[in-house]
Amino acid sequence: MNIAIIFAGGTGQRFSNGNLPKQFVKIFDKPIIIHTLEIFEQHDEIDKIYLSILPEYLDYMEELVKTFNLKKVQKIIKGGSTAQNSIYNALKAAEKDNPPNSIALIHDGVRPILDTEVITNNIQDVKKYGNSITCTPCYETILVSDNGINPQKIPYRKNTYAAQAPQCFYLNEIISAHEEIQKTNPNYVDMIDACTIFNTLGKTTHMTKGNFGNIKVTTPRDLYILKALLEFRKEEINALQ
Repeated sequence: MNIAIIFAGGTGQRFSNGNLPKQFVKIFDKPIIIHTLEIFEQHDEIDKIYLSILPEYLDYMEELVKTFNLKKVQKIIKGGSTAQNSIYNALKAAEKDNPPNSIALIHDGVRPILDTEVITNNIQDVKKYGNSITCTPCYETILVSDNGINPQKIPYRKNTYAAQAPQCFYLNEIISAHEEIQKTNPNYVDMIDACTIFNTLGKTTHMTKGNFGNIKVTTPRDLYILKALLEFRKEEINALQ
């Protein structure tokens, strides 16, 4: 089984849009979270979707799933206190219904510009290498600074990459990694993503080439970029028809 684990349990502290979390902001009359879910809904190799969401938005999310006819969404789970807690909750829900060697594709609910071939390549690479981290090369110079004032290290740009999503693993292995981290770091301090969890445990990860434009909506400015990207994608699809 190939399972999408979509987490959208955040309140968007860096995103100001009244009281509405960013995942529910509408672009072209459709919430961002729906744009994201439809990518996996429409992909032939994705069998099921598990979604973690803010507890107070569970009913609203269920209505959205019905309204947009998302048949692959199996369960909507309460999100946790951190992104990693939310992901773990969804992984454990998937564990109850699926074989342990299922492939779990972990993806941000507010990252709705993902090419279908990136999903395909991730699934293939998990089967080949054991896991898969979607990445793109960095075209800006990266500075490493402990104090935010002076750079202590400047890695060669050709050796730097931006980790994105999906990040993909065998279901039993990523659950085991979470539970190993929880023994010493129950609040997931500095565990920014699944890649960090795996590498912290000394496990080797494999990079899979992602697509540019696969942005995560974090600030209001990102909405303008997202609108432009979605409009471009719509025009591209129309041109192919």
